[in-house]
Amino acid sequence: MDPAADVDWSMGSHAARLADWDVALQIGKRVAGPGPIVPPEDRARMREDLAAHVLRAEELVAEFTGLTVTGFRSRAWVMGRGDWIRQNVAGLQRLMEPLAQRLLEKRPTRPTIARKAVGAQAGAILGYVSRRVLGQFDVFLPPDDDGLIYFVGPNLIEVERRYGLVPNDFRLWVAIHEVTHRVQFSAAPWLRAFLGGMVDEYLETVSLDPHQLMDQLRRAAEEARTGAGPGGILRLLTPEQRAIFERTQAMMSLLEGHASFVMDDVGKEHIGTLPRLKNALQARRHVRGVEHRFQRAIGFDQKVAQYDSGERFVRDVIERVGMSGFNVVWESREHLPQPGEVADPDRWIDRVTR
Repeated sequence: MDPAADVDWSMGSHAARLADWDVALQIGKRVAGPGPIVPPEDRARMREDLAAHVLRAEELVAEFTGLTVTGFRSRAWVMGRGDWIRQNVAGLQRLMEPLAQRLLEKRPTRPTIARKAVGAQAGAILGYVSRRVLGQFDVFLPPDDDGLIYFVGPNLIEVERRYGLVPNDFRLWVAIHEVTHRVQFSAAPWLRAFLGGMVDEYLETVSLDPHQLMDQLRRAAEEARTGAGPGGILRLLTPEQRAIFERTQAMMSLLEGHASFVMDDVGKEHIGTLPRLKNALQARRHVRGVEHRFQRAIGFDQKVAQYDSGERFVRDVIERVGMSGFNVVWESREHLPQPGEVADPDRWIDRVTR
């Protein structure tokens, strides 16, 4: 065996000692599968299409929203499912570093089997999501990669073939959605650090202490028996974690709802087959049986809910106060919708715009 293979290149990373990320990548790729077979010329055409679409989308989104983009121009990275998993494994490692450091201070060594188990769990979730995701604006990329937008080529092709979509229209539509996220974070430079702070705040509350875990399970069981408290996975969270989760949900509903609103309203003017695209995406979201239960277990269904509730919020606010009135949401963290305001836009309007 090559001795170099055993050299630790993690440079003291605590996250690398908490989980086996190589296992995460391997399991993720197995769960993901390669996707449909796509000839080289079709892959090349997709790269050319999306390179042009993100530039056009940037102009369309800026014109429609009145928001400006700073920094590098938007750029498309068309990747396979394995590449998407690799990028998100790296991002997950970066996010987990503070938590890993805190946990390993109490227990410096982790059994190999435990590290592999954590890696396998993360890989299984990422592998499943890699089969569903169409595009992604990665908020936590290094500054030199600003403007880079991921597109999972096999999934785009799969949806186009399954629902008989016009590739040029579908790819532009997806590009508009992802570019809108890029525009949001460009218009609100403070938003990236704020989101990272919320992640860190949540991770600060995570404990692997067996007594605390048993207390959470007992409380969850009691709430399930009496019908008190929130439903689903939220029962497993502490009150502090629930408060953080609700604030995060409100912000993510804003971001996802705004992107959905923009892609649909811009699409009305520039995409001839928009009704067919919307029907296809709605049908794709509809899953049943084991897959539906798995989505609920990992919280994937929450993202779909964010699209719907957030889009209603954005549309209602813009109908009442106009685009310029809505855009004050990007001015400061105090203007973000609070829990409860997404479902009641008048409360946000009264608090922020009057």
